Amino acid sequence: MNVSVIVPAAGQSTRFGESDKLIQDLGGRPLLIRTIELLSKREEVNQILVGAPPEDLEQFRERFAATLGFLGATVVEGGRVDRWETVQNALHHVSPDATHIAVHDAARPGVSMALLDRLFEAARSKAAVVPGVRINSTVKRVSSESETVRAIEEDGVADAILGEVGRVEIETLKVLETVSREDLMEIQTPQIFDADLFRRAYAQEDLSGTDDAMLVERLGESVYVVEGDVGNLKVTTPSDLTLIRAVMGVRGPEKRPVHKQF
Repeated sequence: MNVSVIVPAAGQSTRFGESDKLIQDLGGRPLLIRTIELLSKREEVNQILVGAPPEDLEQFRERFAATLGFLGATVVEGGRVDRWETVQNALHHVSPDATHIAVHDAARPGVSMALLDRLFEAARSKAAVVPGVRINSTVKRVSSESETVRAIEEDGVADAILGEVGRVEIETLKVLETVSREDLMEIQTPQIFDADLFRRAYAQEDLSGTDDAMLVERLGESVYVVEGDVGNLKVTTPSDLTLIRAVMGVRGPEKRPVHKQF
């Protein structure tokens, strides 16, 4: 098995806030480096391509390229709008010797070796394999538009003086229906595919979708799920960062601002 891994890292991370989530400190190393370290330790992985934001490509290289190079990873130009553009651009750099192509979220630094064992072993006999965890919570479909509720001020005097100023506003979404969670799974990465199948998937005109497996499904090909890991979290918000630090048992920065640590 000769695996090339594509790691899209060109997104804007708007839900994380103003800071770049990929440089956040996880036990003394940036989040992105933690993610790449996991992949670089696998003997099946012979190439790692990190798709960087094209508008900040040089800055990205200055920040990460040396360490990524030490780990055997190469920085390539990513896409400007959608994730699939980054993957498609990286495909041009995939080694012709690759038997499999995997795609892994740059912001998933907590994938375990046991999970990678399951994925790679399953990929030896299945052409498209993804990790997933069963959904155990109640699932509800809600309205796309929210309704604002304003907190009621019990202090009549303050209410009379301030009026609407300072009142807490709460966004609510109306429940449309409760969805059966039977046979539903939350899909994670890395996702791994037979190289020829993956190239066929990305040769389609419509590349829109929520993940790469969806493009394979669109071809009419089967995708198989192996047991994922609840600790394989994707860092999307600052609270996710706090949680992944706890899961991994690492600390964040204690003194210096994050942009001065690396």
